[in-house]
Amino acid sequence: MTFDKIDAPFPYRAPEHTTASLKETIIYKLIFLIGRSPQEASQRDWLNATLYAVRDLVTEGWINTARQSRDEKTRRVYYLSMEFLMGRTLSNALIAEGVYELASEALKELNVDLEEVLEKEVDPGLGNGGLGRLAACFMDSIATLGIPAMGYGIRYEYGMFQQHIEDGRQVEKPDAWLEKGSCWEFIRPSKRFNIRFGGHIYFEGKKCLWKNDEEITALAYDQMIPGYDNDSAATLRLWSAHAGDMFNLQDFNRGDYFSAIENRASTENVSRVLYPDDSTVAGRELRLRQEYFLVSASLQDIVRRHKRTHGTVKNLADKVAIHLNDTHPALAIPELMHILVDQEGYEWQTAWDMCRQIFSYTCHTLMSEALETWPVEMMAKILPRHLQIIFEINDYFLEYVRTYVTTDDHFIRRVSLIEEGDARKVRMGWLSVVGSHKVNGVAAIHSDLMVTSTFADFARIYPERFTNVTNGITPRRWIAVANPDLSALFDRYIGTEWRRDLSRLQELKAHIQAPEFKAAIPQIKRANKVRLADYVKRELGIELNPDALFDVQVKRIHEYKRQILNVLHIVARYNEMIANPEKDWTPRVFILAGKAASAYYAAKQTINLINDVAHIINHDERLKGRLKVVFIPNYSVSLAQIIIPAADISEQISLAGTEASGTSNMKFALNGALTLGTLDGANVEILENVGEDNIFIFGNTVEQVEALRREGYYPFNYYQQDEQLRTVIDQISAGRFSPKDPNRYQDLLNSLRSHDYYQAFADFRSYVEAQKAVDEKYRNQDAWVESAVQNIVNMSFFSSDRTIAEYAEKIWKIKPLNLA
Repeated sequence: MTFDKIDAPFPYRAPEHTTASLKETIIYKLIFLIGRSPQEASQRDWLNATLYAVRDLVTEGWINTARQSRDEKTRRVYYLSMEFLMGRTLSNALIAEGVYELASEALKELNVDLEEVLEKEVDPGLGNGGLGRLAACFMDSIATLGIPAMGYGIRYEYGMFQQHIEDGRQVEKPDAWLEKGSCWEFIRPSKRFNIRFGGHIYFEGKKCLWKNDEEITALAYDQMIPGYDNDSAATLRLWSAHAGDMFNLQDFNRGDYFSAIENRASTENVSRVLYPDDSTVAGRELRLRQEYFLVSASLQDIVRRHKRTHGTVKNLADKVAIHLNDTHPALAIPELMHILVDQEGYEWQTAWDMCRQIFSYTCHTLMSEALETWPVEMMAKILPRHLQIIFEINDYFLEYVRTYVTTDDHFIRRVSLIEEGDARKVRMGWLSVVGSHKVNGVAAIHSDLMVTSTFADFARIYPERFTNVTNGITPRRWIAVANPDLSALFDRYIGTEWRRDLSRLQELKAHIQAPEFKAAIPQIKRANKVRLADYVKRELGIELNPDALFDVQVKRIHEYKRQILNVLHIVARYNEMIANPEKDWTPRVFILAGKAASAYYAAKQTINLINDVAHIINHDERLKGRLKVVFIPNYSVSLAQIIIPAADISEQISLAGTEASGTSNMKFALNGALTLGTLDGANVEILENVGEDNIFIFGNTVEQVEALRREGYYPFNYYQQDEQLRTVIDQISAGRFSPKDPNRYQDLLNSLRSHDYYQAFADFRSYVEAQKAVDEKYRNQDAWVESAVQNIVNMSFFSSDRTIAEYAEKIWKIKPLNLA
């Protein structure tokens, strides 16, 4: 076999595996890559050997996909995100390559259990919440649809943190996910770029020169994202800060060992931790450096890749689309201007026209406070040239507004990229809108509100820029991997094609009245509940009844997601059960999980309260086990894969108008849980798809929320008028659930009684009544199963494959590769 012709199709084909050949490959990898004999190998060794074997299967399609994209000189999209919450790799890859059963058999013949091996894989610490999980779903769909695309992120050495619960409190410990190695990635020593910071700028004529005083190196690591059953794979390129030769030998030889490595350690901090604590100036500066590190390395790589294929950047806007996942990568806009104007020599206007054709932006929030801003002073210190470019963009934009829209000073101040005040700030959301040709929301209601509230002024200026692309989830991860029994049921009735085309779930409607099908749904649910109960017993020592209703709220702990409302109802239910012990109560298990940002005091207090309430309730023998509360620490993708299939109720209880979309609501419904939620985010579209009889909607609407705020919201009035609510608040205030520290929750409760920005008190009564409706329906198991089935078969719209197809057509203007 020769490799003379560099441009020839890749000449090697990985063999079709049998159980025997895959077993042989795994043993080969174990011995010659890991250096272990089968007799000495641990389960982690078997995991890594299997990962290497499966990686070989994916690599050929990966190389061919990249080659085809280059050969056809096709238009490509580059997806920039600070988070990619990928989850474990092996199980997903085994399903994508169609060798899950083969691997199971091969390992079984080696006296190794695949399921136990899979549990040894560490979740990559590359994300925290829905933003990162959505990006992971998108990469999976990009690969499966054959979209010519590449993801760019940061290879964090440590994830956000490992969450431990000690005395009911969240304790953050390092998430050193890389310490056991990452067999799935390829280091790319030749893919390295210098990233500059600091210094000052000066002009030579019209040319602006940036004399930086700090420089670090970004080093690339590539991960393959296998497409499902299509011999294709996408690339996720992650950047690691590399100090290179930043080692002071003179200091070392003098015995000053700390000084010898001080600059090296400082340099590598840029990719050290996901979301450094930004409650300090140093933490904020590090976050800004991280964001620029990501976009500078990525933009340099994009331009170099483009010039290698096309020999010029003149056609960059024709061949390149760059998508900004939230405002974190917004610095990509001035960075591309810097490259085009300062390095490629383009006129400012030409460069700006190219930028606006290239960039698109997804907004993930409705809360203006969640849109990033950076102090002008800080940006001047760290990125002086980019601040200058942003000022130039702002001058150009405001002149356009004055000329073509309005000369009203109030309007112009509102839309300025620079927020004036005691401390001037750069508005990154505003920059993202002005620098993009398309801006999308992530659910129908979110996109509507985006153009009537958050970006109303910009919708007046650029009405054609705004659109909606409702989020979706990948059925491979969230059914095939997370719920294999339900997956097998689908296969039995409609075949396997639903993994690539979730609309095939509609075909199940012909079978939902079949006795065998209806009987299988609760059996599968109970088996998943047993699996979760076993996990909780093993890890937390709490016994759960799998025949109880499992009520689940798992998401980042935040005031707008209103875990506090959940807790208030739990305490109210507890009081009722103690007062009426003979009533036929529906047994209920409340399961909560999620991390609070390390500097977020109210969120951390909420976690403490959940655990304090759980401790009292779970040890109260009067309840006879009919009520349990569990907070599961260190929520992750792997934990979600256990929790979500076990849920009967999915709590999606954010204040209407605050959740952009949500994706856990989709995962739960697809796995047969009924949603208990407000008319917020994608809940609205889920309601439209599953029908009002198969979902529990409560609470004020967006209009009612705004009316309350406009007319004056007084939470203390609700506290006084609702006896049940008042009792709950008074109990917590008196230390009923924290007897050793009765005043523990005074700050939390005072905020609720006097302010309650997210209107938990206003929605409390409606929420309690909705929970009673849940109890009533659960007693009629036939009706409950019917609703669960209706949720499952009507969720096909919420596939990330559909979402990505819409992005490709409406925003990126990109066609899939011909993978035949």
